[in-house]
Parts: sequence; structure tokens; C-alpha cells
Amino acid sequence: MRTLRMTLALILVFAAAALLPAQTPPPATTTVQTPPPGAPVQTPAPGRGGGGRGRGAAQIMTLTAPWAPGAEIPLKYTQAGGEVSPALSWDNPPETVVSFALIVHDVSAPVNPGTDDVLHWMVWNIPAASRGLPEGVPRGSQLPDGTRQISATGPSYRGPGALASGPPHVYIFELFALDSMIDVPALGPTGASVPQIRAAVMAAMATHVRGKAVTAGVFKRK
Repeated sequence: MRTLRMTLALILVFAAAALLPAQTPPPATTTVQTPPPGAPVQTPAPGRGGGGRGRGAAQIMTLTAPWAPGAEIPLKYTQAGGEVSPALSWDNPPETVVSFALIVHDVSAPVNPGTDDVLHWMVWNIPAASRGLPEGVPRGSQLPDGTRQISATGPSYRGPGALASGPPHVYIFELFALDSMIDVPALGPTGASVPQIRAAVMAAMATHVRGKAVTAGVFKRK
């Protein structure tokens, strides 16, 4: 089953014509046809579902990591190395962008009876002027520029850590360009759990996605 999930995830990454994320914020009420490379994904007209608010297309973006899409993630970015967050860059954002959100998750590690997976990093309210994240983002639920972050183990990046005794795991990196800020706090006095915060951020994003990009990497301990 894990091998099947890994294969499906890599197929998603290499579908460069669409670059659509594996985890699109709910609700999903319509089916979107995959356009040719470079063409926008058309948003349903108001009143016909899709939650697009009638503001136009979701723009295809490019997300670049320090490894090729689908390649092995270098040791320094994993739990077996320095567990440093990788430098990421993106381009071709929509003009309507107000903030960016990044979600990194292990699709080979289902949790909560298979309905979710392990969250390795969720970063939101990244400023609209940003065109990337530097290597080694510091720990903290809210950074000086207003960016917020969580992972399954706290307010910081969690590196890949698939065991040597199993197959390689697939780690999906999804970027969303949003036409709003997300009014969801990170870890703090609210008492919300990480899964609750993750769900709240995804729900808040649902009608605000104006651009999308995805890349992936694989890893297992030696």
C-alpha cells in the first residue's frame, strides 16, 4: 500500500502540465480539467460551485527545492542529518496575491485511521512580496514578518525521517498563493492541537487560492 501511495504521489509531481497540489483545500465541489502547460485552471463562474468568488483563474506557479522533483532529499534537510529547512523559491505568482501558504506532508505515513498524513511543515501568512523561504527558517510560532508555522512536533520544520526498515517515503511540498491573510493562530494559548490548526488553516484557504505549485522528494534512512 505504501508503494502504491508513493507511485501515485510521484505521478502527481511529474504531471508538469497541471502542477496541481495533492492536497487542495476543501471544499471541492467541481471537477477541473487539466489545461496544457502554462494555461490557467479556470475557476467556475459564481453560483456554480467551486468557492472561487468569481475572481478568475488559479494560476500555475513553479516551486523549486534544492533537489530535482521526485529525487532523494539531501541528508542535511532530514532527521538523520541537520534537520535544516530547505531553501525554497517560487515564481509566476498571480497579481492578486496577498499571502502565501506552504504545506509539507508525508503521503506515505497515514494517521488518524488513514484520513490524514504526517504534517512536516505548514507555513502561512508568508508576505506577498516573498519569492521564497531561506534555508534554516528559525523555530517560532510567529516570525518577525508575520509568517506563522507549525509541524507535527511543534512550531518549526520537521525533517523527513522514514526508517531504514521500510520503503522510501514521499514528501509533498505544496505552495498556495492566496488573495487574503489567514486569521488562524499557530501554537499558543488557544489550546488547539496541531491537527485542529491544520484543518482550520485549510478551511480558511478554501475560497482564496489564486495560484498553486507542487514539488516532492523521497527519503529513507540508510
